[in-house]
Amino acid sequence: MKPSIVNLLNSVCLITMGTWAYFDVDSPTALIPAFFGILLLMCHFGLKKENKLIAHIAVGLTFLILIALVGMRLPKSLDTGGVGLYRVIAMIITSSLSMFVFIKSFINARKKQD
Repeated sequence: MKPSIVNLLNSVCLITMGTWAYFDVDSPTALIPAFFGILLLMCHFGLKKENKLIAHIAVGLTFLILIALVGMRLPKSLDTGGVGLYRVIAMIITSSLSMFVFIKSFINARKKQD
């Protein structure tokens, strides 16, 4: 799977789930994943052109939102349960997949250089 495609999937998931959470709980902090999703969406065309700087920015943003989701949001969602837990799990899955594909593509690019 290409990094640009997986990044697009992740950004759409973050935007969708973050917006849904905002309307569900009416809290502005629920829009944080949506904001990260918009930033990642803006990286899409740079990733498609295999721009290294954009790829590193996308990895950094993905890593930040993944840490925030796992470290801060997941424990709260586990306590409350419900549909919010499924939203958080979906965002964690797509962000983890995105990180995996990014790291794999970096490794492959390094191997091509050698």
